[in-house]
Amino acid sequence: MREFEFIEWIRRQGEFDPEVVAVGPGDDCAVLNVGGEKLLLTTDQVLDGVHFSLVEHGPEAAGRKSAVRALSDIAAMAGVPVAMVATVAAPKGFSQADAEAIYLGLRVCGDEFACPLVGGDLAAWGESPGPLQISVTILGKCDGIEPVLRSGAQVGDAICVTGKLGGAWATRRHLEFSPRIADARTLARRFAVSAMIDISDGLAGDLGHVVDASSVAAELDTITIPIHDDAAGRKDPLEAALFDGEDYELLFTLPETEADELIENQPLEAKITRIGGIVAGSGMTLLRDGKREKLEPRGWEHET
Repeated sequence: MREFEFIEWIRRQGEFDPEVVAVGPGDDCAVLNVGGEKLLLTTDQVLDGVHFSLVEHGPEAAGRKSAVRALSDIAAMAGVPVAMVATVAAPKGFSQADAEAIYLGLRVCGDEFACPLVGGDLAAWGESPGPLQISVTILGKCDGIEPVLRSGAQVGDAICVTGKLGGAWATRRHLEFSPRIADARTLARRFAVSAMIDISDGLAGDLGHVVDASSVAAELDTITIPIHDDAAGRKDPLEAALFDGEDYELLFTLPETEADELIENQPLEAKITRIGGIVAGSGMTLLRDGKREKLEPRGWEHET
């Protein structure tokens, strides 16, 4: 099984009532029409040994990461989080103190973003050993701003990112990042952002989602890609920025004239960098040392 192929298969399996489901599988959140309001719904999970190490990082950090990953999906669509529910599958012998630490990680994060933990479920592995698993579902609202989808990029748009990329796994940054909820709201409210996604699978992988959903192509200039200092120890820091993932910065597109204003004024908490542009066609091209090369849309992907 390959994660993205399976998701695409799911998308082809059925149709939804558009009066209820405005956006179904394939974006950062589902968008539901409920009582005259557009609600956002997203879910995410973390696994011990894949997204964190229980022994190394501890249960509270695991709880926090499970929440902020889902909150970052809300940010990717310029939404406002409302409430979360969480489920935990605990390994055999898991203590109540460890379970309480997970709750504290979820609670502290929820308090920070006015997104209370309102329910969930707890189960424990039996004789068959299994790792700690935490799943978080978040309900959000649009609050006056239309959801920004992956599918709106237009030929001629600039491609921008917040913050710096790469090196998330070199330190604890993949555990301690803060979702760009306020920055995303500012972008969508003040600028004509045409498409947006959070960088979870890697710059190349997530930009690949945008160009595929928008039926366009992209060109990136390696000189402009902001590489985090934590990637300096990697053999190829650019490779880390392109493919490692877990940065949870915003990747977005908007008209060139607005991008110029955005770069000049820097109105966000995070620094904004223009890294390329949207062009006609399909796929992605990387400009490196004056030469053009194909950029594969690879990054982190679950495989079995």
